[in-house]
Amino acid sequence: MRIVDEVIAYIASTGLHYQVGAFETSIEGDFDTLMETIKQCQLIAIKAGAPGVSSYIKIAYRPEGGVLGIEEKTKKHQH
Repeated sequence: MRIVDEVIAYIASTGLHYQVGAFETSIEGDFDTLMETIKQCQLIAIKAGAPGVSSYIKIAYRPEGGVLGIEEKTKKHQH
């Protein structure tokens, strides 16, 4: 868990809106910032001692806007 904690601490330091789940972390932001953040997360994990890193990325994009955010998708299920 130490390595995951280091990666999540980095994500928190970026100022991006994020939510940690049991099996994934969701992050919101512009494409370039997100790609750089993902790259840094991988490098941090390796530097912290992970023998390898796998990232599974889902991207929601609509040129006209209107992509639902983390809060809109999950608020009614929070307890």
